[in-house]
This record gives sequence, C-alpha cells and structure tokens, in this order.
Amino acid sequence: QVQLVESGGGLVQAGGSLRLSCSASGRTLGTYTMAWFRQAPGKERQFVAAVRWSGTTSTADSVKGRFTISRDNAKNTVYLQMNSLKLEDTAVYSCAAGASRPVMSVSPRGYDYWGQGTQVTVSS
Repeated sequence: QVQLVESGGGLVQAGGSLRLSCSASGRTLGTYTMAWFRQAPGKERQFVAAVRWSGTTSTADSVKGRFTISRDNAKNTVYLQMNSLKLEDTAVYSCAAGASRPVMSVSPRGYDYWGQGTQVTVSS
C-alpha cells in the first residue's frame, strides 16, 4: 500500500510558477511509474505528466515546455515544476502511482494509488 500526499498548490498570477510535491509513504516508490493528473470543475481528469523510476518522462502536449516532472527516489518524492502558468491550468492536481509498463499510461486507469489532490488557481 502506498500513501501519497501532495503539497505546493495555491493561488498564482498568470505567467507565474509553482512547484508541486508528492510525498509517498507506506512503501518506497521503487519501480512505480509516477504521474500527475489534473481535473478542472466540470471536466474529466486529464493526464499532465509521468516519470518512470529511471527518470524517463512523458508530458502532455498542453503543458510541454512549461511543466517538468521529476522524482527523487531517495526522498520518495515526485515533483511538478509549473512555469508560465495560464488561466486554463487552474485545476485540482493529483499525483498517482502505478506499476511500470512498457508504455507509460496516460489514463487514470493505469494507476493504482492516488493522493487527495492540491488546488492550483491561476488568476489574471
């Protein structure tokens, strides 16, 4: 069992930056693939980025070049650095852990453990 806790969300102006953290407990992240998803009001959960234990990443086109996912296996923590934030980035951001697969999943169904989420609000 893996428990995930996100932090770092908040209110930021458009063009600003935030760094989200996701700390794992219960067991080490080990070879889990870690991901960030987001969900805006009235919309489906959307893939943002994922990272393998090896450091290989996958990033959604909508945030590519602005968001960077990384992980520190020694600290059992995953990060999402968000730069040049836009109004449309406003959402609840959740981290997730899933078994490693040949292709990193961009679907929520590919992940077994979820955090409670952290709100990110981008204002004009």
